[in-house]
Amino acid sequence: MDTLVHDPFRDAMPAFFGMTLNELLKEKHPTAWSRFETCELSEVTFLSEFFKDGRNYDKEGFKDCVRSAYRWIDGMEPLLRILRDTDVCMHTLSNYPEWYLWIEEKLGLSRYVSWSFVSCRTALRKPDPAAYRHAAQSLACKPSECIFIDDRITNCDAARALGMLGIHFTGNVELLGLELEAAGIAIRL
Repeated sequence: MDTLVHDPFRDAMPAFFGMTLNELLKEKHPTAWSRFETCELSEVTFLSEFFKDGRNYDKEGFKDCVRSAYRWIDGMEPLLRILRDTDVCMHTLSNYPEWYLWIEEKLGLSRYVSWSFVSCRTALRKPDPAAYRHAAQSLACKPSECIFIDDRITNCDAARALGMLGIHFTGNVELLGLELEAAGIAIRL
């Protein structure tokens, strides 16, 4: 999230509960989300454990809020279209639960990028080196043949440690295009 698609965690989720992000961070269960991302928790269990105090809330309303908040990062869809049309092979390496299907339903991300390595399917999360190794091995690539793009520097650093080119995406799609060109991928925005 926040690399291709807007992450509702920082704004839509806290707003749903009438909280700031800092307030939500203090109240949410510390491991429920990451365990949901690897299918260690079912959706039902995750929703019941979302808050560390087990409080009740409108779970269906919460899901509707999250589902409706997904949208493209500004400028990202045109960049993906260009990359797809120039035959750049693209795959996700995402920490995300089964809710990635909502993103697909709403935005059709798979028109551009294959949902190959989503943590709810692989049970591997970034920045664990196993997540990156699994992706490279599954694609029959050396890590040095992969370009990894992420909005979190820790995830980029982990990819770099394995020999991947790690590009830290800061929200600027034009800059990302320049960085991809510098890596040898021809882009015309």
